[in-house]
Amino acid sequence: MPPPVPPRRGAGKVWAIIGAVAGVVVLGGIAAAVAFSGGGGPTGPKYRVTVPQTLADGRYTLAKDISAQASSSVPHDGANEHGIQSVGGQYANGTKSLVMVGIYGTIDDPRTTMEHSISGMKSTPDTHVAVPEKEFTPSGGGAPLTCGVDVREEMGQKVTLEFCVWADSSTSGNVAETDADDLAKDPQSVDLQAFADTVGKIRSEARKPVG
Repeated sequence: MPPPVPPRRGAGKVWAIIGAVAGVVVLGGIAAAVAFSGGGGPTGPKYRVTVPQTLADGRYTLAKDISAQASSSVPHDGANEHGIQSVGGQYANGTKSLVMVGIYGTIDDPRTTMEHSISGMKSTPDTHVAVPEKEFTPSGGGAPLTCGVDVREEMGQKVTLEFCVWADSSTSGNVAETDADDLAKDPQSVDLQAFADTVGKIRSEARKPVG
């Protein structure tokens, strides 16, 4: 089922903008991470990334599985990543649309993967950094996430996009959210700690042991 459409004129265009922005930015970041990073040799993955039907304790519901798109867009091997599989989903929570794209396989240097993922998001045309990324530790525990806010122009509309990225020796993930009710909200108003708390839950729900 598609995400619920906001009760407003031009709602179809709004959701097209959200899909284009989140999909292009997040997929571009993941693809850049695999294509351009550098490192050593494979050791075998311990975890994988899944696409659950709901995320963050049921707050977000899967609207579209984009794993096929992710698989065709992201290289399977890079200098730093080996035997990569890619998955992703677009989720809805009222007027909010969240995209989660993950890779799993063997990652030699997680920090390199994360840095290239973020730089790939920044280099997407018509995207600029509104709030520089920094580390946040989710209140529910787990390794720190790197989060920030980008603004992208799509179809003549500016869209504010908060994101968080993680990477470890087996998995990497990008999570980004937009809100159809407030597409061009002030980037400085985004509570990145709260979003990191949400993405921490998403990571724990989507990241599963191999086998």
